[in-house]
Amino acid sequence: MTGSRPTRILLAGGGTAGHVSPLFALADCLRRRDPAVDLVALGTVEGLEARLVPERGYQFRTVPKVPLPRRPTGDLVRLPVNLRRAVAAAQQAIEEMDAQVVVGFGGYVSTPAYLAARRLGVPIVIHEQNARAGIANKLGARFTDHVAMTFPGTKLPGGRVIGMPLRPEIIALDRSASRAGARAHFGLREDLPVVLVTGGSLGAKRLNDAFAASVPTLRDAGVQVLHATGAGKDFDAVGGDASVPYVVLPYVDRMDLAYAAADTVVCRAGANTVCELTAVGLPGVYVPLPIGNGEQRLNAAGVVEAGGGVLVEDADVDPGWIATGIVPMLRDAQRLDAMSAAAASVGHRNADETLADLVTTAWMENGSRG
Repeated sequence: MTGSRPTRILLAGGGTAGHVSPLFALADCLRRRDPAVDLVALGTVEGLEARLVPERGYQFRTVPKVPLPRRPTGDLVRLPVNLRRAVAAAQQAIEEMDAQVVVGFGGYVSTPAYLAARRLGVPIVIHEQNARAGIANKLGARFTDHVAMTFPGTKLPGGRVIGMPLRPEIIALDRSASRAGARAHFGLREDLPVVLVTGGSLGAKRLNDAFAASVPTLRDAGVQVLHATGAGKDFDAVGGDASVPYVVLPYVDRMDLAYAAADTVVCRAGANTVCELTAVGLPGVYVPLPIGNGEQRLNAAGVVEAGGGVLVEDADVDPGWIATGIVPMLRDAQRLDAMSAAAASVGHRNADETLADLVTTAWMENGSRG
């Protein structure tokens, strides 16, 4: 994208890592293509984006948070006023940078951005992370033909499946080539299988408790564990064959190396996790959150159907299941190889580039206004 002035793009998304991570992946891709591109991220003061965006080196503007209540509450009464304020703030951000495209990733921030862009005649591009589309993107999809989705089953009119824009270190990961170095990094042996256990940055109590109680079983079975418990939830791994590593960390800041070290992963089924595992061809044992609207189950449905993962109910995760389900899986190299190939068959490594192409298309169709 070239012209007399740098291309100007407003990126709207925040509140959760699920919205911020693909925003960063697209922003980084756009900047690789054109270092002069003018990018502004729109978020809220309360969201984690308020810290992460400036740290990443991108400009940051805020709008008031507008809760969209599903039941009658005080927020519902205040919704019209709150929404008008947020739309006005989004419109000001768009006008001040003279944005040529608005890209939304859903969540609180995107609704006012979509409404303001429509009012100003600025083209909109949407990316939906989850299998079940959120309210904001359902609204935004009515205003644009440029709709990208992560999963095939998502119901958005005109949506095109491109996968999830991912971090460069995940996209570029060669698990086989990185395996030995990755295992050495975490103090794991090269000759025994490894299961990665993670509940995300906050951890998952069900996974933590079940695996902590299974340390002797796993070690005596020759199964190594790399266990990311979540901040403040780590524990001492005791019992069993001490020559078999059970590595406990509150947080793993090099997930690319964790994926390279592992033969399978036991995890929740957030959209970003599912997409990272399929992109790198890593079998997943998905334990969807037992609360919410069921979107995690839908996120994992495609890879499970393809044979690249298995779905396990949260209530079934206990030491008995680990002994009869996880241990045999880790001992079956042929099964793991087949699952790895199946996972990779539904993965996408180039979603950031595809989404950047969609942004370019939207910009050009609007006349590349300078």
